[in-house]
Amino acid sequence: MSELIVRGISKIFDEKTTSIPIFENIDFRAEKGQLIGIYGPSGAGKSTLLHILGGLDFPTQGSVRACGLDLANLSAKKLAQFRNQHIGFVFQFYHLLPEFTVTENVMLPLLIAGGNRLNARTEAEKILTNMGLGKRLAYYPAKLSGGEQQRVAIARASIMQPPILLADEPTGNLDVETGKQVWNYLLKWQEQYQVTMIIVTHNPELINSLPIVYELKNGSLHRKIYETNT
Repeated sequence: MSELIVRGISKIFDEKTTSIPIFENIDFRAEKGQLIGIYGPSGAGKSTLLHILGGLDFPTQGSVRACGLDLANLSAKKLAQFRNQHIGFVFQFYHLLPEFTVTENVMLPLLIAGGNRLNARTEAEKILTNMGLGKRLAYYPAKLSGGEQQRVAIARASIMQPPILLADEPTGNLDVETGKQVWNYLLKWQEQYQVTMIIVTHNPELINSLPIVYELKNGSLHRKIYETNT
C-alpha cells in the first residue's frame, strides 16, 4: 500500500489584490520504505509541499492521502492524532522546547498520545542512548551543540515509530561533518524500520546519494529521469 498519494494538488497564496501560485497540479506517490529527495531553487515551495504532505497545511485544491486516509476529511482533532501517530517531522532549526530537558522533549509525542509517563521516560532514554546522547538526558537544549539538538529532534520524531518521516533541510544548519553524522542517524533509522522518508534539501551530496529524486521548479514537480546510486 502506498504511504502517500497526492493527486492534482495546487497551492495559491492570496495577497491583497492578487493571487500567487506556488505550485500547480502536482501528482506524487511514495511507497512504503522509499527514500525520496526533493530539491529546487529557494522559493519554489519545497517546504510548503512538505507541510501539505504532513497535514500541517492544506492545498488550495487536490487531495493528499496518507496511510490510506484522506487528510482533508479529518477533523482538527483527528488530524492532530494522525500526525502524532503516523508522521514524524524533522526541521532545520530543531524546534525543541527550551524549558524542557532533552528527555522531556523526546517524551512529548508519547505523552500526547496518552502514554504512561514512566514508560515514556524509559523509551525516550533508550532511544537517546542509542543515538549517543546517554550523557545528555538531563540537559536543556541550550546546552547542546547543533548536531546534538538535531539528534534529539530525530529521536522525538521517531519515538512513535511513525511509518512516514518528513525532513526539511535536516542538515542545513550544521557543518559538513556534523551533517554527515546526523544524516547517518536518519538513514540508520529509516533502514531499520523501513520508514517512508521524504527529505527536502539543498545539499547536492545528499541529493546525489538518494535513490529517488524529484525537482520542484516553476510550479511543477518532476522526477529525475534516472535513479542515482546509493
